[in-house]
Amino acid sequence: MVGGGSDGSLDLCARACLIDESENIIFHTYVKPPIPVTNYRYETTGIRPEYLRDAMPLRQVQRKIQDFLCNGEPMWKIRPKGGKARILVGHGLDHDLDRLQIEYPAIMMRDTAKYPPLMKTSKLSNSLKYLTQAYLGQVPLTSILYDIQTGIQDPYEDCVATLRLFMRMRSQVHKIEDYPLASDPQNRNNFASWRQNELERMSPEQLLEISRSDYYCWCLDSRDM
Repeated sequence: MVGGGSDGSLDLCARACLIDESENIIFHTYVKPPIPVTNYRYETTGIRPEYLRDAMPLRQVQRKIQDFLCNGEPMWKIRPKGGKARILVGHGLDHDLDRLQIEYPAIMMRDTAKYPPLMKTSKLSNSLKYLTQAYLGQVPLTSILYDIQTGIQDPYEDCVATLRLFMRMRSQVHKIEDYPLASDPQNRNNFASWRQNELERMSPEQLLEISRSDYYCWCLDSRDM
């Protein structure tokens, strides 16, 4: 993101990158913001004015990204299972899509900044830099520790790190649960059918046995692949 506005604090998308599950680049371009850039934030973006002079306009970028995500399916018809639309993985997707001025169904997004197992106990998001160091360890086939976003940030590098986080979470073994999930509105309190005195007599192991996740587990995505 570069900066716009009188003080340069308004985030403007100036570069976009999409990769597939095999980490191949699908789309990567500089983006020409709809309003003047007042701060290029070169220290972290590496972007100079000449890079954006003939860059792809934001509206064209929107169409290309949305067309790829929807994959020929109308937005109103997108559903979590059985459709053609693609899952979008990212870190801080709400902010990124807002800056791109793109709408996409939340059921099709996997955000490493908002996934409960990757968040702090205070329910605040961890940085992508921290998550890659904590969960990915070393770069594959090397002895180098994962260390992204040092100096000028590379969108492709961020894409790869986020995808690998998602795939690691998706590969976790999931305890078989009957539907609906605990995250569904009609099943918010799976202890409701138990009396208070019955719950108090249960051991921690028994309570764990009847407990359910209160969020959608990404490991369920692997069943749909």
